[in-house]
Amino acid sequence: MMERRTFVFVCSLGVLSAPLAAPAQQTAGKVYRLGVLSPGGTPDPSIPTVPNLLPTALREFGYVEGRNLVVDRRFAEDNFDRLSGLARELEQLHPDVIVAISGQAIQAARDATATTPIVMVISADPVARGLVASLSRPGGNVTGVMTVAENSLAGKRLELLKEAVPKAARIAVLASGPLASSSQLQEAQKAATALRIKLVPVEIRGTDYDRAFSTIVAERADAIFVLMGPTLVRDRHQIVERAAKHRLPTVTGNSELVEVGGLMSYGGSTLDSSRRAAIYVDKILKGAKPSDMPVEQPTKFELIINLKAAKALGLTLPSSLVKRADTVIQ
Repeated sequence: MMERRTFVFVCSLGVLSAPLAAPAQQTAGKVYRLGVLSPGGTPDPSIPTVPNLLPTALREFGYVEGRNLVVDRRFAEDNFDRLSGLARELEQLHPDVIVAISGQAIQAARDATATTPIVMVISADPVARGLVASLSRPGGNVTGVMTVAENSLAGKRLELLKEAVPKAARIAVLASGPLASSSQLQEAQKAATALRIKLVPVEIRGTDYDRAFSTIVAERADAIFVLMGPTLVRDRHQIVERAAKHRLPTVTGNSELVEVGGLMSYGGSTLDSSRRAAIYVDKILKGAKPSDMPVEQPTKFELIINLKAAKALGLTLPSSLVKRADTVIQ
């Protein structure tokens, strides 16, 4: 059972769908085509993901699916190799705008078209990934919203984990890429020093999670800090199952891990990101150029706690921590 998440999702549908009459007049007589590209699986309609929330958010601006809006959705089902083909499929449908979720999807969409506007929803630095020239003037046909201010939140996630597990003295940092250059690790290290805990960096080699968790156990880690990254989201079931087996609490910035049994996540609000992406789509449909639209950074963050996972781990979380959660899964 999800408390608050269901409440927020249902309420958001009502709020977003309310002001239809006036904006709808601005788009009357034309049917717009929107492409949505995601590396994940087809989401359950009851879960507030960007693909689920975006069409609802667009209703606020008068775009109603089945009336003046066609939405073509493509999901890679966690197989990143499919993204290029799916992006080309979308482009062949001649969409007015493509909304691409995650760095891999954005890159695939950009490879498929240099002219169709692309609104990105990304949890990494798009400048560092070469997707835009700068946040203030992205250039090209790509703009959109960042869902996470990664560096500033890494330390906060570590603080939350320490609050949930006060006795934790050694915390494994799980990453899918080189940790030596990870800005998330650098930020977490500052917090670790203040919290008097030792971080144990563990890199995934390919998909060898058994080896990674053997290292985590051998290092006597008390908990796991899962870094942000699409590969770790894709492999969330493998991570959560192994963490549960070894009775290790997890914290991350990806809510998807908590939804399948992780303990906590702290990151950008999916509802807020969907609304902001809808604003970009609306502006582009009204003539704005992506090259001139600054990339937005997040302003709202959500703490999600899985009490069912806490119970399975034998943890009793502080009531003060649970009360601060935006979503509690039971």
